[in-house]
Amino acid sequence: MAVVEQKRQTALKVWLWVGLTGGALFAGFPALWMLLSSFKPNTEIFSYPPSFFPRTFTMAAYSEILTNPEKVRFFINSYAVALTVVVLTLIAGILAGYALSRFEFPLKKSLNTIVISIQAVPPITLLIPYFALVVWLHLYDNLLALVLTYMVATLPYAILMMTGYFNTIPRELDEAVKVDGGGSLRALFRVLVPIARPGIVAVGAYTFMVAWNEFLFALTLTQSRENRTVPVGIQLLMGEHSFEWSEMMAMSVLGCVPVLILFLFFQRQFVSGMTAGAVKS
Repeated sequence: MAVVEQKRQTALKVWLWVGLTGGALFAGFPALWMLLSSFKPNTEIFSYPPSFFPRTFTMAAYSEILTNPEKVRFFINSYAVALTVVVLTLIAGILAGYALSRFEFPLKKSLNTIVISIQAVPPITLLIPYFALVVWLHLYDNLLALVLTYMVATLPYAILMMTGYFNTIPRELDEAVKVDGGGSLRALFRVLVPIARPGIVAVGAYTFMVAWNEFLFALTLTQSRENRTVPVGIQLLMGEHSFEWSEMMAMSVLGCVPVLILFLFFQRQFVSGMTAGAVKS
């Protein structure tokens, strides 16, 4: 029986690895194709039969993007918007999450319901109201409009995650700080924030990805090329008479770099923050 059970476990592991490998290849093939296509001349991308590996290896697409001030501006705008959204969302999310976790006040349950309801609304349904509001505020074609819009999309998630994470931290830590003469803000920033670093990293990474990759509102709320972001910049490479596929692939690769760096350096804290913040004590 032991031999049969061992063979069954071995077969299960083999099939598991086969399935995981197949899934990884299926998911990674488009990204690998994108990477290899970025090193091809634009004419080779349209060649038939198509070639997986570049016949003519060239860095012309990357050189054009990194030396063109207009295209570099797309990246500067994306970094400026994404980093600003991350900072403002973390500040508001930490303060709101701490308040919802530690204090009792009128309409607390109603506020929680509103936060969850906003998170459940499809963003595309808000496009026209947001456009009208941005025009009324005279923020059309302004990066500040993107910052405020993305905060509306990311703040509910940040509040829910930080509330859940603070709920996992014992209240005795707050009380110890208050016994020593400290206030609520001192307890938050001196004690709870360092402990909640995995949750903060998870929220920050999620917020950055949303702001970095968003396309629809960036296309609708901006008009001039100097205020465009990377996703819209990629779309602008699709001209009326020709598509710059090699440059599109190169810009897509460069656009993936910040997200990959986030996961490489903060993978453990990201996973830890996602799991801990999802548990309600």
